[in-house]
Amino acid sequence: MPLKLIPPREGRTPYYSVRGTHLGVYVDRSTRLADRAKAAKLLVRWREEIERGEFAATEGRTFLSAAIAYVKAGGEKRFVGSYDEDTGRWSGLVGHFGDRPLDEIDQEATDEAALALYPNATPSTRNRQVHTVVSAIRKRAGIKEPLQRPKGWRGKKRVVWFKPEEAFRLFAAADVRDPEFGLFLRFLCYTGLRLSEALALQVSQLDLSDAFAYIPETKNEDPRGVFLPPHVVVALANHPRGLNRVGKVFKFRKQGHLYELLADSAAAAGVTIEDGVAFHKLRHTWATWMRKYAGLDTRGLVGTRAWRDPKSAERYEHVVSTEEARRAVLLPIENTPIRGKSVESAPGRARKAGKP
Repeated sequence: MPLKLIPPREGRTPYYSVRGTHLGVYVDRSTRLADRAKAAKLLVRWREEIERGEFAATEGRTFLSAAIAYVKAGGEKRFVGSYDEDTGRWSGLVGHFGDRPLDEIDQEATDEAALALYPNATPSTRNRQVHTVVSAIRKRAGIKEPLQRPKGWRGKKRVVWFKPEEAFRLFAAADVRDPEFGLFLRFLCYTGLRLSEALALQVSQLDLSDAFAYIPETKNEDPRGVFLPPHVVVALANHPRGLNRVGKVFKFRKQGHLYELLADSAAAAGVTIEDGVAFHKLRHTWATWMRKYAGLDTRGLVGTRAWRDPKSAERYEHVVSTEEARRAVLLPIENTPIRGKSVESAPGRARKAGKP
């Protein structure tokens, strides 16, 4: 639609705004003027600036319009906010910033929003739900200046994983709720993919004959080829909805229902999923199993291309004892017999079972 003067919203802002498109340039910004005649003159001036090529597309743009444009372009909307038809109010970041000019949403404003919206949250949560989202919205609108992350935003690097028997119970419980969800959990556990990567995977990016999945862009912005173990290939070949179709491999979306499925399955299986981990625990499980059972060291984990550098993969070093630590079996011990049940090591049990 052509450029139009939008009247103030009662209870929201006293200012007129201009919205519409002229010569291919989209405008959605506040005039910062409460007088209609003056706002109309400003609209004319902006139209002339567009015609002369002098109009700054981001200058004066509101956070609300930038956020809407970001979501429409495919941005993650989970923490941006939503509009409540009953109350006529926005929630989340949009509810906090509203029609404030985007160029006012600087470091100080972002830090204040994080504290106001999540007063009791950890720095990593504030970073994920405020700083990261605001930064993405600003970047999408053409603002290049980076935002500093809150102190301590990286949090403590903790690694939690499922023991095999726990993972198998979780898969079985998920099968009961939705067979495709059970397949989805197995796929995450045996590929090490991040949730977003698995959800975006297209059927066309699978090659079961080569036990291969192609991820065109990971979190690190690098492509990655993923090996599919034989039992995962068989499971995918028997996908509940088949693979003779176009579109995504899995039907799920990153929303509340997906997390409810995980929580319900975990409860039914009697396994624990720590706060703030959710599906990422399956990625930790894959890395831990690759370290414990497949024998990969940090260099080997990086070689899978699931991480870009050793620093990111070295967190899994502690899940196995080092060769040096294993030399504790050579330490002198007392000759007094210890009464009670004997405890066999996992390697010992494996040998008895005839396994390598």
